[in-house]
Amino acid sequence: MPKVLAVFSILLIIALSLPLVATETDVSGDWELSVQTRRGEITWSVHFDQDGQSLTVTMIGPRGNETTGEGTINDSQIEWTITRSTPRGEMTITYKGEVKGQIMSGEVQFGNFGSRQWKATKK
Repeated sequence: MPKVLAVFSILLIIALSLPLVATETDVSGDWELSVQTRRGEITWSVHFDQDGQSLTVTMIGPRGNETTGEGTINDSQIEWTITRSTPRGEMTITYKGEVKGQIMSGEVQFGNFGSRQWKATKK
């Protein structure tokens, strides 16, 4: 019995000393993102390439225009930034949100022109 207790104690010490493995949220793939604007709902196709916590983002707008950006994911918190050329110059657009399974949502900041809520579902 003392040997069994000693072995159990050693295994318990080893198990407790191992770092906890965090479950990484994987957003790789295609998503459909929508934003409600003053002109109505706008929908983008979004593709995420994920390497650990780093993201490369490709967004295709309703008119087929493509924009790329970079971002991060940390646990369930996601953030990415893209820059679009507009008639008034370049505008940095920042998306921040939370991923819950096959759905993510949050707030998008349109440069200095305000913010809106967004929601995306995995295709």
